[in-house]
Amino acid sequence: MISRFFLFVLFFVASVPFKAYSWGFYGHRMINRAAIFTLPPELFTFYRYHLPYLEEEATAADRRRGSDPLEAPRHFIDLERYGPPPYVLLPPTWKEAVACYGEEELQSHGILPWHIQLVYYRLTEAFRLGDRDRILRLSADLGHYIADAHVPLHVTHNYNGQLTGQHGLHALLESRIPELVGSDYDLLTGKAVVVERVRDLIWDCIRESAGFVPLVLEADCRVRDSIPEDDWKVPEMRGQTRVMAYSRTYSMLYNRFLGNLMEERMRSAIHRLGSLWFTAWVEAGQPALETDVKPPEQGLTAGDSKDIDRHLSQTHRCAEGK
Repeated sequence: MISRFFLFVLFFVASVPFKAYSWGFYGHRMINRAAIFTLPPELFTFYRYHLPYLEEEATAADRRRGSDPLEAPRHFIDLERYGPPPYVLLPPTWKEAVACYGEEELQSHGILPWHIQLVYYRLTEAFRLGDRDRILRLSADLGHYIADAHVPLHVTHNYNGQLTGQHGLHALLESRIPELVGSDYDLLTGKAVVVERVRDLIWDCIRESAGFVPLVLEADCRVRDSIPEDDWKVPEMRGQTRVMAYSRTYSMLYNRFLGNLMEERMRSAIHRLGSLWFTAWVEAGQPALETDVKPPEQGLTAGDSKDIDRHLSQTHRCAEGK
């Protein structure tokens, strides 16, 4: 039997649909928000109450780039600098990495996987101390860095296609594609789980993304071979600025050649983020988290149940491919 808590989560997700934003600022907010709905009741109540903050602060790490010179390297890693795939010789811990390469060398090529580990351990400590402000700030930051780790172009030196004559690829992959097709993404990923080996999960994110870099580059080459160059870009207004953006024809064909890559990377980021929040709380001893709201299951009404039943039916049909 489906629990009343689970029904509430389904109802809330159905009644407040996710918008089709880019994987940029709004995409990060989407991932932080969706991850909340993977959590068990003990955490869901707390995180749901602070959802507006977690959405807004999902982009805080990017905003810090302008004021903190140490921030930028935390968002990427140039894996090619450390030998061929699958990069098994890359030291998994920061201490080992510094011993091998030196901190200056590491910073120059990005420190994303090691920084995720640091933020995770800080979040665990914040849970132990019951420091609500730090829990929220670190939860939001962890979401940002986990999301970055799931984007193939964040783990390669060829981050914008600049080394292969494909300049502008970063915006096409992260912004244009989700902008056009993100409304079709299924972001219900299932329940968060306790992660037994956090460091391994973080490196799995990185290595998986690296494995998709050839596909990201090859798909773009296929598009270029398929349509005339005059159809690649079109003028478009972004606010008050006129820019040349990839055309809908180009973007949709690129998305077709990618398959469901970006949806699956987003789904993976959502589930892993929820699981890391959950695991940090468990490692901290499952402390009580106080909020000023009643448990969500107490607010369910008979009218809500009809909407939930309809959503469950739709989700079941989608799962069957109908």
